[in-house]
Amino acid sequence: MIPLGPLGLGEILGGAFATFGRHWKQLLGFAFAVYGMAVVLFGAALALAYLAVKAELHRLLEWSDESAPGSDEVMPLVLTFGTVYLFGLFALLVANAAVYAGCPAVLQDAVLGRPSSFGAIWRRVWPRLWAVLGTVLITALIAAVPLVLMTLAFVGMVVSLIALAADGSGEWGWLVLIAVLGALATGPVAVWLWVRFSFAPAAAVLEGQGTISAMARSAQLVRGAWWRVFGISLLAAVMAAAASYLLQLVFQLLSLVPSGPASLSDEAANGGVAVTIVITTMAFGLLTTLLGQILTSAFPQLVISLLYVDQRIRKENLAPALAEAAGLPPQQAPDAYGR
Repeated sequence: MIPLGPLGLGEILGGAFATFGRHWKQLLGFAFAVYGMAVVLFGAALALAYLAVKAELHRLLEWSDESAPGSDEVMPLVLTFGTVYLFGLFALLVANAAVYAGCPAVLQDAVLGRPSSFGAIWRRVWPRLWAVLGTVLITALIAAVPLVLMTLAFVGMVVSLIALAADGSGEWGWLVLIAVLGALATGPVAVWLWVRFSFAPAAAVLEGQGTISAMARSAQLVRGAWWRVFGISLLAAVMAAAASYLLQLVFQLLSLVPSGPASLSDEAANGGVAVTIVITTMAFGLLTTLLGQILTSAFPQLVISLLYVDQRIRKENLAPALAEAAGLPPQQAPDAYGR
């Protein structure tokens, strides 16, 4: 699938496309299973939360000036649905970790020319899932710092504008300034650390490393090639985002097809058509969201995993070991420079 030597940009992208092309059933099936499971768990949690606070929610939706809800009625709703939201984020992180662990497993089979299956991927992912999840959680927390500060700046700006329009005071302006300066200060650090630890999922799966040792291993391999890893990873992320957008656009257009012409005189038929349109639109929306999430998580991770292999070939002469594992005769095994 790739030359067993140092890889250029074209060979890395070509290898990622070749892996996706040859193993798309396994990749998509595995990703659909884990993201679908996350959606089901989140839906179940949301349904349970609704059943638990249904009475309070209905009272809140039907309030009037005479029966305005108090904080003792609102806070249970905020806590319940806030907990569900956090559970949904955690379920998404676990699903992402499973896909991040599955990509190196599939890639290893592709590089060595071995067949792959859903069961084989799952058997290799499950023992390493929690180590990969640890790396995903740590990098997510690193990235969350500038994002939270930017959100705080936006909220502070809105509050300041409201206060300025109400009484002419701009007392919240300092919050906006501090949050913006904090985001500008922590953003580059977060990007630097994200690139530095980007090989951690591959190291956790392919080398059996724990969370901290996988991140240390990633930092070791990225050292001296930070800009190259950053540029190729960013290009892969942009390509995946563009493909996801085009895919969602096509599915959105397809979702409009079932609407068709309807007889405006038949009210019952129009009601049935409206229900069909709503259900179809929701189904297409869920499908496109899942496909977009798979593209934006799987393809960049395949590219990063190939970068991991490339760095090991360049730094550790991995090519002969790969050739031996692939079953090539010794005289055909290249050295670290592809000779």
